Amino acid sequence: MIRVLVADDQAMVRGALATVLGLEPDIEVVAQAGDGAGALDLARRTRPDVALLDVRMPGGDGIEVCAELTRSLPGCRVLMCTTFGRPGYLTRALRAGAGGFVVKDASPEDLVDAVRRVHRGLRVVDPDLAVASLTHGTSPLTPREREVLTAVLGGGDDVAALARSLRMSQGTLRNHLSSAIGKTGTRTRAEAARVAEEHGWL
Repeated sequence: MIRVLVADDQAMVRGALATVLGLEPDIEVVAQAGDGAGALDLARRTRPDVALLDVRMPGGDGIEVCAELTRSLPGCRVLMCTTFGRPGYLTRALRAGAGGFVVKDASPEDLVDAVRRVHRGLRVVDPDLAVASLTHGTSPLTPREREVLTAVLGGGDDVAALARSLRMSQGTLRNHLSSAIGKTGTRTRAEAARVAEEHGWL
C-alpha cells in the first residue's frame, strides 16, 4: 500500500483528493491537513510514503513544508498539487525536493498515476507547466526583493510603513523596489508585485 498524506487548505478540495486516491486498491490516505504546520505534524506522526501538498496554505506554504519533509523525513516523497500552475512555483518546488508537480485540473487518472510514479522515485511534472518554466526561466529576484514585493502584494502601500514592518530604512526599501521593478520590466511597485506573483516568484 502507498500511504498518502493530503494537505490543502480548502476542505472540499482536500476531501475530493482524498476520496479519489482512497478509491484505489493500492493507495491509503492516512492523514489530511488544512495547513502547513498540521501537514508537518501529521507527517511526522503517520510517516506517509507520499505527501500531496498544495502550494498555498496558511501556517507554512507547501514549498516550505516540502523542504522540511525532505530534510526530516527523507523516506516521504512529495507531490505538489495546486491551482496555481506557475513556472516559479515549479522551480522552487523542485529545488525544495519535490518529486512531482501537477495542477488540480488534471484528471483523476493522471493524479493517481502521478502518486504512483513519485512513490517509485520518478519525476512527474505537468507538461504545460514544464514548457512555461523553460520560457520564463528562474526568478531574477533576490530574497530581499521577494520579501519587499510580498509585503507590497499584501497591501503595503505606504513606504514608511513598509520600511518599518521590514525593518529597513526607507532608502534601502526604495532601492529594493527600484531593482525589482527593473527586473520585472514594470513601472510601479504594484505592477512588479503582480508580475512576480503571476510568475510564482513570491
